[in-house]
Amino acid sequence: MADKRRFDLFADLLVTRFPQATRVYDVAGGMGKLNEALTQRGRTVTTFDLRHKHLPVQYAQRPFTLEEPCEAELVVGMHPDGATRIIIEYAARHGLGFAVVPCCSDNGMPYKPWMRHLADVARDAGITVVEEVALPMDGRARVLLGMPR
Repeated sequence: MADKRRFDLFADLLVTRFPQATRVYDVAGGMGKLNEALTQRGRTVTTFDLRHKHLPVQYAQRPFTLEEPCEAELVVGMHPDGATRIIIEYAARHGLGFAVVPCCSDNGMPYKPWMRHLADVARDAGITVVEEVALPMDGRARVLLGMPR
């Protein structure tokens, strides 16, 4: 069972590590719970997902692509599954910070090698500061952070 604190813990980390980022894209954000947590912390958030049922938050009911116009200062994903790599590539393309909490790979790679691979993807895309930290929660709790150039 997923840790019920995960959205608040991730939101707290984001506002601490990216204090200047007030406009956030939450990619593959499900019902919008991270959006809700970040909005409560003074951020303007758009959640991208295909869900029809979601919280009453700013929501873009469509896939997130590299062509999405950039109106954010930070792009994030809490267990974004197949969107993890797109988050990193989008951040690199637009000179944004990113934070992802991957839960599974999109290529069948085991978790630890997948995390190393994602860090390499970020560095290869031009993100020079890449760091891994842990959230104090149960379940997949490793966060990969990338700082803008």
